[in-house]
Order: sequence, then structure tokens, then C-alpha cells
Amino acid sequence: MSFLQGLRCRICHAEYPLSANHVCSACLGPLEVVYDWDRLARSVSRQAVEHGPYSMWRYRDLLPLPDGDVPLIDLGTGFTPLLRADNLGKALGLRHLYIKNDAVNPTYSFKDRVVGVAVNVARSFGFKTLACASTGNLAASVAAHAAKAGMDCYVFIPWDLEPAKIVNAAVYGCNVVKLRGDYDHVNRVCSEIADNFGWAFANINLRPFYAEGSKTLAYETAEQLGWRAPDHIVSPIAGGSVLTKMARGFEDLRQLGWIPAGHTRVSGAQAAGCAPVSSAFLEGREHVTPVRPNTIAKSLAIGNPADGEVALRTIRTSGGAAEMATDDEIVAGIRLLASTEGIFTETAGGVTVACAQRLAEGGKIDPDETVVLYITGNGLKTPDAVTTAGLSIREIPADIEAFEAMMSSAVA
Repeated sequence: MSFLQGLRCRICHAEYPLSANHVCSACLGPLEVVYDWDRLARSVSRQAVEHGPYSMWRYRDLLPLPDGDVPLIDLGTGFTPLLRADNLGKALGLRHLYIKNDAVNPTYSFKDRVVGVAVNVARSFGFKTLACASTGNLAASVAAHAAKAGMDCYVFIPWDLEPAKIVNAAVYGCNVVKLRGDYDHVNRVCSEIADNFGWAFANINLRPFYAEGSKTLAYETAEQLGWRAPDHIVSPIAGGSVLTKMARGFEDLRQLGWIPAGHTRVSGAQAAGCAPVSSAFLEGREHVTPVRPNTIAKSLAIGNPADGEVALRTIRTSGGAAEMATDDEIVAGIRLLASTEGIFTETAGGVTVACAQRLAEGGKIDPDETVVLYITGNGLKTPDAVTTAGLSIREIPADIEAFEAMMSSAVA
């Protein structure tokens, strides 16, 4: 890990060696990875990145990974499409709108980015078992990467997770454990398991490394825009890490001199039934108050987000905003994205689209800004969220006369 200097507490700045550790022993603050940016800038060029693989691993030197001569566990994650979204933009009143479609990753969510980093760090530390606490997407990604790495795997999920997401994890041969509680209960139990069993938990004891994978969303966005940052991004918020790390990713590229100096506004999207960060923003509070989740957007149903307060600060300091969407608005957002841009997203994406619509209507997004919406999961993970009600589905006898009669009726 040649460009890494160690771990540092975000609160008291105490420093620690590189290890499977995520909590400061002095103040209980979260630990983050520290890079030698001067050495990195002298050693790595933008041109070298451009000649790298068409995956997240083209940014390998900017990630907390084993040295370059160590083969990676690689499912082909990343370099997902950044699509001009003129149809959706017209519906929202935004002239320069893009969709970053991370629903096409190997296990159909952005979680493959963070787990791709975590699994390789876990192997470098000598772990034999990979595990996670999950609302669904992470479970699938951890299971798939563990299968590829030949590691034992346990994924812990809330008891009421969507059936499609359970299948999406179990198919890789992992051990799926349902716990009778919501995600916050699951996470607390998993923290104890990590200590007692000595397993690598992607989003617990490996969290400082795992979280860095989200930066690749920002790196790709900037490169795909011609090495410039967007004016404004809208990101879903679950634990809060992806929003904060994307903001940090754009700053990394500015620090390296790879993109022009500037400023990116960061806005957050949450479901109304689990909106601790958005509520704090909209109510002008400095602190995030935990809530009990009650929403169809289960992948965002984290009532006590680990990075909630830093996400709130990131939104405010960037000049962004936060919004929340009702369950009905979430479903409408899913349908709007599908009917305008041909992208079927899970409920988290419906939250992002619905909140972007609210932000645009409220004047929180300038119509002339370059805006990127992050779609983080595939609609086939939550098919039950969208019913056929109101959709154009008809059943007729299997003959041409019946079809002609149907068309005549439609014209009439």
C-alpha cells in the first residue's frame, strides 16, 4: 500500500497504523485513510489513468489497495455509463442533466465499488471470512466477491428484506442470516460478531478502506465529463458515506491538478420514512437525530447513519440542499426515469429522481448547472415496489382480428 500513510481519527486526529480498525481508542471517533498526496502526485499521472483498464481499477493508485504487483480480486466493476438525460432533464426543467448509471455493475449496485476495495484489503490482512451487515445490495456484493476470492462468507440482513435481494445474495453460496430487527439492530450485533469471531466485516472493521471505493464514482464522473467536475450532484443517503466520499473524490482530483479548480454543490436524497439527514437540514439543526425506518426504500433504511453528520456538513458547506420523498413519490420517480431514459432503478434511485424533482421545483438546482444524478441500484432488485396499475398492459385473443379491434377501440 505504497501511497498510504496510515489511519487517522476524523475527530481528534490521532494516528494509527494500517489495520482492520475503524474506531479511535482515544475519542471513539471514526478512522479514515491517510494518503501521501505529494508522493502520489509525483508518481501517478492522469495520462497513466487514461491508459488503464475500463473499470474502477484504472484508479488503483488512488485507492487503499495492496501494492501494484499483487493481483486483485476483480469482478469488472466500474466505468459505468454517464448518460446525457435530455428527456428527464426536460421533465425536471434542467438543461444539462446526466445520469450516472451504477445499476449495471456486476451485482447491479454501486456496492461493488466499496466491496471491491474491502475484499482486497481483507485478503492482504490475512482474513479468511468476509462478512457484512446489509440492507440488501451490500450482501449480494460481499457474497459475490467472497465467492471469487474463495473466502467463507456470512451476510446479516433485517428479517423483512425484499425477497429478490435475499436471492441475489444467497445464489453466490454465502451464509445468509436474518436478524429480527431493522438495519441498526443488525449493525450492532455485527459489531460484536466482528470482535468475537475475528472476521473481516466490509462495513465495520474494514470501513475506512471500504468507504474509499465510493470515490471512484467521482473520479469516473469527472473523467467522463472531459476531466471536469459537475456543478451539482444529487446522491442518495443511507449511511452517508457515498455522498461524502464523492465530494472528497472531486477534491482529490483538484488537489492532484487533474481537473480545474472549482466547486461542486452536493445535494442529498432520502425517503420521507427514513430521513434523519434531510430532516436535520430542512429544520436547520446541527445534529442528526436517529429515526425508526418506515419506507419502501429499504436500501436507504438506516435510521442512525454512521456518516450522517459529516454528510450534513458536506451538504451545507458545499452550498447544496437535502430533500425527502414519500413512498408514492419514490414509485413515481422510478416510473419517470424508466419512461424518459429507459433505465429501471430500484427504490433508492426513485428517491434520487423524486428528490431531484423537488429540488428543481424549489429552485435549489439552477436550470443551467451541469447536474449528475447517481442511480445506485437496479430495478430488478425491488420489482414489487412497482405494480402494473396504470401501465399499458392488455390481454386479447391470439388473432389479428382481436388486435385490430383493440386498435380501433383505442383510436375511438
